[in-house]
Amino acid sequence: MLLFVDTLNIVLPVFAIIALGALLKRIGLIDATFLQQTNRLVYYVCLPLLLFFEIGRADFLASFNGRLIAGSILAVTITFLISYAYTVVRGYPPAARGVFSQGAFRGNIAYVGLAIVFNALGPAGLTRAGILMGFLVPFLNLYAILALIWPHRYDDTTQESVHLFRRIALNPLILASFVGIVWSFLAIPMPLLLERSLKIATGMTLPLALLAIGGAFSLERLRGDLFTATLAAGAKLIWMPLLAAVILTWLGVTGTDLEIGVLIAGTPAATANYIMAQQLRGDAELAGTIVMLSTLLSAVTYTAALLILRSHGL
Repeated sequence: MLLFVDTLNIVLPVFAIIALGALLKRIGLIDATFLQQTNRLVYYVCLPLLLFFEIGRADFLASFNGRLIAGSILAVTITFLISYAYTVVRGYPPAARGVFSQGAFRGNIAYVGLAIVFNALGPAGLTRAGILMGFLVPFLNLYAILALIWPHRYDDTTQESVHLFRRIALNPLILASFVGIVWSFLAIPMPLLLERSLKIATGMTLPLALLAIGGAFSLERLRGDLFTATLAAGAKLIWMPLLAAVILTWLGVTGTDLEIGVLIAGTPAATANYIMAQQLRGDAELAGTIVMLSTLLSAVTYTAALLILRSHGL
């Protein structure tokens, strides 16, 4: 019983802040303009600062686990290939193929994953998750673009895809993680003034990110093909963390790093999936349904995952 209560104390605060964001939007205290500005602030300023701060001041050799990174990338790659192959075998229309596939493997690591890891494992876990994210996000974005443009490979999508590849290369989260990794690897001292300034600035990151998710949440988006969306959400929330657990255990990853790998693999579908679907001729309605449905269900799957991991002492 104590383990169950402890698990709820990890998961529920995260979703309570998401619910608060939805409530504030509903009563009119925040609006679409505020949410748009908050998303930009979090994505371009707060999260990059947080990732640089947590990774840069860490002992790189103590926090880096190559097997965790390799196993997580392998789990994403396998899920990408199987999910896309499934849409081909089932004869999904081109607009739905990439949307289903990216919904099955591309999760909301930056907003939800980091918050869950921080609640579960504290600053040390957040640092390790940040390093993992720095290596994992380029693969997630690359596979998402491939999944969306491949069904339209005979159409003229060159300009859109080149633009998105450029955005990947300049992704502020990837750049911040990379700078933090280099800073940590070279063991560059962090001046006290910089450290204290970043500590204050980064304190607003995760609360703002969760409020933004809640404010953008809308049950109206649950209008797409619910059966297809449920399959994609199930792949993202159940198949991927199970696959990651099997691969990581096989590679000898245990303890905190195994928990991080499973929690990151089990994130709900990324909100950016909806935006990318709109840009690359995907089924945006289905993408929105997968995002909303997986976000709702992730409170249950995260609770189950943490209970299993901690009850077995993994």
